[in-house]
Amino acid sequence: MTNTFCIILIVIAVAAVSVTVAVVLTKLSLKRKISFMLDALEDGETGFKYSEKRFSVFHLNHTLNRLRLIFDAEMKKINEQNRYYGNMLDNISTGIVVVDTDRLNEGKVLYCNSAASNLLGVPSLVNIRQLDVVSNELRKAFEDVGGNREMRVSYYNERNRITVSLTSAESSFNGRDVRIISFTDVEHSEELSWIKLVRVLNHEIMNTITPIASLSDTLSKDIKEGNINKEDLKNGLDTISSSSQALIKFVNNYRNLTRVAAPVKKPFYVRELIDHVRQLTDNQLKEASVNFTYKEKSDDVLLYADFTQISQVIINLVKNAVQAGATRIAVESVINVNEQVIVSVSNNGRPISSSSCDEIFVPFYTTKQNGSGIGLSLSRQIMRLHNGSISLDRSDEKITTFSIRFN
Repeated sequence: MTNTFCIILIVIAVAAVSVTVAVVLTKLSLKRKISFMLDALEDGETGFKYSEKRFSVFHLNHTLNRLRLIFDAEMKKINEQNRYYGNMLDNISTGIVVVDTDRLNEGKVLYCNSAASNLLGVPSLVNIRQLDVVSNELRKAFEDVGGNREMRVSYYNERNRITVSLTSAESSFNGRDVRIISFTDVEHSEELSWIKLVRVLNHEIMNTITPIASLSDTLSKDIKEGNINKEDLKNGLDTISSSSQALIKFVNNYRNLTRVAAPVKKPFYVRELIDHVRQLTDNQLKEASVNFTYKEKSDDVLLYADFTQISQVIINLVKNAVQAGATRIAVESVINVNEQVIVSVSNNGRPISSSSCDEIFVPFYTTKQNGSGIGLSLSRQIMRLHNGSISLDRSDEKITTFSIRFN
């Protein structure tokens, strides 16, 4: 009996030791598998697969394989998105360069699209210092641009002289602080603007001259053949006169657009400017039952600018809002972290169509029946003379917002 009991105890002890060893070995095996999988995934390697033939490790290996497949699918999705955005950035005319600002002194470039390589004349850009080969001024501009301000620099490539306009924005990517620098060929942009301008000029002038020429030809033939009375002649001449006056008005508008006076700057508070605009547009606002409000997000927003010219810019925006059927116009001013004064003018009128958003600052482009098409283009000219800018930030069914920035 005693021997039997001893044998039982020995068997139990052996079994316990076996179980303990099995558990330890299983844990070690699990640790090794997980450690291997994490190292592989960290290196982007997903080609491994654990065997699922043995029943004892089937569930464990099956679970690890599922995790590998999920990770692989997510990596493919991310890579596909990266290719999509990469292709999109490579098919725009604006140069994009992303610089690691954590290593700004080293000039490390994290990304450079095709337009940037073409404009800079380098096959690939991995460091800002490479630009010294093109131009020292160009390299310095890339290092100094910041604070949402525009910089311009000229340099020569193999064919001709190029002037680029640079702007930048700070952001973060994968835990790094980065600077996104965008730049365009100024002369090319201006060439496109001139093409648009010539197209509009051609449209406006031809629309006026064609009926004048046609009517003059008709009247001349009728007079020659004796088939016209005084009333018809008077009506024809009146039509020619009114069309000619419209053409003269158009030419005068063009003259005004090309002869913007240099700004006479003085200091004044934005609230004084808005009070002046409110007085000048008061009758128009009351007739259209428009609620006009002004709000300062910073204390005592001060401008150093041409009071009359900036008044005209804001008056243009207010009148456009009223003509768009707005019932609310809200003006706000703020001094941002870069010490820029920003005046925004928002309204709830009819939105600007997406097809017109890129055209509204082109001279003589208008969607209004009796519009001159110079209000916004003149406003942009004025803001450029003030080293500032005017832009359409948003236009939808809820709100249309223009921003005026003073650097």
